[in-house]
Amino acid sequence: MKVLIVDDSEYMRSQINDAILEAGHEVVGEAVNGETAIDLAFQLDPDIITLDNILPDMVGMDVLRVLQKANLRSKIIIVSGVGMESAIKEGLSNGAADYIVKPFTPQTIVDAISKVA
Repeated sequence: MKVLIVDDSEYMRSQINDAILEAGHEVVGEAVNGETAIDLAFQLDPDIITLDNILPDMVGMDVLRVLQKANLRSKIIIVSGVGMESAIKEGLSNGAADYIVKPFTPQTIVDAISKVA
């Protein structure tokens, strides 16, 4: 699976990257904000996008809506520190394939990718 990682935290991107690589998947790009995430999603056509919900320039839900409206084939997994039930429901109802609450274990990322692949 080709994965695009979107998170403004270098530490979180590193954690997600390590889990993806150890599971045998390919990280095709990383983005630190929503605008870059949208651009890379169109350029790289990843199978999966891990998307933080709180980004410096926009909310991850807005990125999700843009990508869903464009009918990209990418499956989106929200990976966020926002674990309120309403946020999870909003993400899933807007087209996210899964929602992971931080902190997480590397296996949680691997399991989510397997689930949505």
